[in-house]
Amino acid sequence: MPGLSGMATGSSREGNRALLVEVQALVTPSVFGVPQRGGTGMDSRRLAMLLAVLEKRCGLRMGPSDVFLNITGRLKTEDPAMDLAVCVALAGSAKDRVIDAPMLFAAEIGLGGELRPVTAIEARLGEASRLGYNLACVADQQPIAQIPKGMRILRHTLLRGLLEEVLS
Repeated sequence: MPGLSGMATGSSREGNRALLVEVQALVTPSVFGVPQRGGTGMDSRRLAMLLAVLEKRCGLRMGPSDVFLNITGRLKTEDPAMDLAVCVALAGSAKDRVIDAPMLFAAEIGLGGELRPVTAIEARLGEASRLGYNLACVADQQPIAQIPKGMRILRHTLLRGLLEEVLS
């Protein structure tokens, strides 16, 4: 839904097919002593790691907040290419910032907050282009053999810089 913070689009691979997947996040101050963490469709340890990266490498205070994450469509994904979409959704909710344009996020996030290349990027970009997306955010060192016509690629090395650009 346009106009809501905490939403981002990622790309997950199911077999040989690239699927565009909406990620929804809600980050809110905790009213209980111990903040709640919950997620649907993603491994809870991976979510905890991404929250730690956002806190340590991007300066977002996630510790005192309740965090809820939903990978829509009842999809359960272990694809590391979804990391960037999850982080953008979480940061967008924490800062209450909306992503204005339809944008695909496809990169793995390392412990240093670095963006890492993902497999089958051409299939991911092709599916996004077919569905009307004309902007994608990927790792700076991501090799792309063919960029779909009309698609613009934003390349970043670090998560912090990407968040500053897309959530400003």
